[in-house]
Amino acid sequence: MQAPTKTALSALRKILRKTELNSKALMRETGLTPSQLVFLQLLDDGAEHTAGAVAARMGITQATTTALIHKLEALGMVARRKGEADRRQVWLSLTDKGRKVLDIAPDGAHAQFHAAFSKLAEWEQLMLISALERVADMLGAEDEAAAVLTSDPVLAPRLEQET
Repeated sequence: MQAPTKTALSALRKILRKTELNSKALMRETGLTPSQLVFLQLLDDGAEHTAGAVAARMGITQATTTALIHKLEALGMVARRKGEADRRQVWLSLTDKGRKVLDIAPDGAHAQFHAAFSKLAEWEQLMLISALERVADMLGAEDEAAAVLTSDPVLAPRLEQET
């Protein structure tokens, strides 16, 4: 194996290991998975959001969204209600218990990455995004959804209008 390939694979292993360690710390401290934490964080603005809007923001399927809602509702961290005008629409809000869990949740790699990434010049951000997207394609992950935890327009799509 050539040196650049070894270096690239070593960097990938470091990223995967950091992600794994953060996931374990999150589970140990809160009992939540990273996806569950992201879901709660997206609801942490005091407003109600539709299940579809949260799914779109996270880039996950409706089936995955439903499973997350059921689990978080069973844990008492999310409240849901049917829409008044359209009973098929589900509105979600964070409960007090959900807020308390967010207060104790470790920041994790997302926050660390965002802090460092936001300090880069825009051209560096775009170059890094391009490289990461290429790596994702190389690994066949182009169809895999990953939640983004930021409102930075370079990194994340905006929540759709819900009113």
